[in-house]
Amino acid sequence: MTNKQQTTTPKRPNVLSIAGFDPSGGAGVLADIKTFEANKVYGFGVVSALTIQNDSEFEKVEWIPLEKIMEQILVLQKRFQFEYIKIGLIENLDVLHQLILHLNSNISNPKIIWDPILKATAGFDFHSEIDKQLISAICKNIYLITPNFEEIKKLTDEEDEKNAAKDLSKYCNVFLKGGHNEKDLGRDFLFTTDGKEFSFRAKQKVEIGKHGSGCVLSSAITANLAKGFKLHRACMKAKQYTAEFLISNKDLLGYHKI
Repeated sequence: MTNKQQTTTPKRPNVLSIAGFDPSGGAGVLADIKTFEANKVYGFGVVSALTIQNDSEFEKVEWIPLEKIMEQILVLQKRFQFEYIKIGLIENLDVLHQLILHLNSNISNPKIIWDPILKATAGFDFHSEIDKQLISAICKNIYLITPNFEEIKKLTDEEDEKNAAKDLSKYCNVFLKGGHNEKDLGRDFLFTTDGKEFSFRAKQKVEIGKHGSGCVLSSAITANLAKGFKLHRACMKAKQYTAEFLISNKDLLGYHKI
């Protein structure tokens, strides 16, 4: 093959996940990296917690100190640049706030996507007390938050989930995941900082839940944003990708389509 006949593979965007390590690979940083790869971006991973769990049982968590999280990021920054950063499981809101301030100070205009994991699927609570003022400060410094219907009520003082999401959208974009949407199961909503509202439903009927599906959805959104899709389009594509992940098999651990 001559030089003229050779083709060059386009360089993929770099995307960073800061999340917990789940040994089952269904959630956390491993699930994020799988999702990034399947959505054709290059994923880097920083571990924020070591969890002792499988796909259905959660036993305990060991938190990585903030300074160790920052050290992992800094060594990567010596060689790589990140614009899109997804944050998952973090020890507490104070640590999260400091981490976000650090990222904003050391990266030019980062787009931070926070998936607020407040409770493990198996029932383990990570954040029982929520400082509403701190939530506002955090959201002012990120691009997108991706709570589900249960999480949005804990993050705000609102009982109505959609009103709660609208309130938070004063500070950042809000993707409200509809897996717990009792009125219309599986319908998600996007509330943007410029006052727009969108809703999403997958093409397929999804009846099977999966361990880590929230991680997959937020990571797929992040990947699509990194590829240059506008927020609405990125969310729509991520919703469809997650639906395909959910129906990939009948087990709790889904398959990622490459």
